[in-house]
Amino acid sequence: MARHVDERFTHSAPSRALPRRSAPMTPAERQATLTRARELFNAGDYWHAHEALETVWRSIIGDGEGGAARVWQGLIQAAAALLHQRRGNRHGVSVVGQAALARLAGAQRPDVEFETVRFSAQLARALAGEADPPRLEFRAGDGERTTDDAQRQ
Repeated sequence: MARHVDERFTHSAPSRALPRRSAPMTPAERQATLTRARELFNAGDYWHAHEALETVWRSIIGDGEGGAARVWQGLIQAAAALLHQRRGNRHGVSVVGQAALARLAGAQRPDVEFETVRFSAQLARALAGEADPPRLEFRAGDGERTTDDAQRQ
């Protein structure tokens, strides 16, 4: 029996329709949205974190920088993969999780406020069932940090 993968959680294949682009965000709107996304993600509210991250992604698509959009898609997919994991959907974890890891691979981008290198490594371990889910944290200098490491410094 074939399993249906909810298209809202994949973002892995190009859609037939172009994504709906939102108006560019002001710096204050972007910071507020990122802070809210981080809070939701770290509280385990992956669905709402997914939606907040998608708001940022929609505000930048089409502005010529595909690399940043790819990383934002990876963060969106990370939230979706963790939601699939919580719901016991192994196929969704595999498909969406691998897409997220592929989009998050590589060096930290200066135009993405969240730290993605350690996040990606922790996500891979979490999706394999070997660790707790990663925490979404700002890079140094891009907002308040709440990791234990940042609090000790």
